[in-house]
Amino acid sequence: AAAEATRVCVVAASTGGPNALALLVPVRARGAGAAVLIAQHMPAGFTGSLARRLAARSTLAVHEGVEGAVVHAGAVYVAPGGRHLRVVRGDDGVARLALDDGPTVWGVRPSADVLFASAAQAFGAATLGDVLTGMGRDGAEGMRAPRAAGGRALVQARETAVVPGMPDSALALAGADAVVPL
Repeated sequence: AAAEATRVCVVAASTGGPNALALLVPVRARGAGAAVLIAQHMPAGFTGSLARRLAARSTLAVHEGVEGAVVHAGAVYVAPGGRHLRVVRGDDGVARLALDDGPTVWGVRPSADVLFASAAQAFGAATLGDVLTGMGRDGAEGMRAPRAAGGRALVQARETAVVPGMPDSALALAGADAVVPL
């Protein structure tokens, strides 16, 4: 059985995200105990194929998020299109995925703000937030949560972003430990 994750990397992506993720996922989460959770702005029906495409490029297990799934080390979970993805710890202390159809945030669902806040609550200082290319400001408010919990924050450098709105907004609002090219 796969070990439960002890650390988590949460990723926000929108316009240009699938190509950025195809480069990022194969090299992310190599550290012991880490899982990756992705909020890619996509409608329902498209995130399953994105997860399969990322799985084909990576040695990591990549899945579309499923309600109640345990967050395992070395696994990547893509938020299903049209649903918010959260991390929750039950009374047993185990981190699991939760999906909901709550209101859109900044006009999007899944929202990185929702994912980032829940991950920071579940994993505290063992949370890394990563805001990639995209239009708008999703992930900017959410990036405050990992930083407030003692975790780390990365944003994609604007010169490598298809649309730099999301990383620029996150940097301006929450700051970052590093601004890195893709």
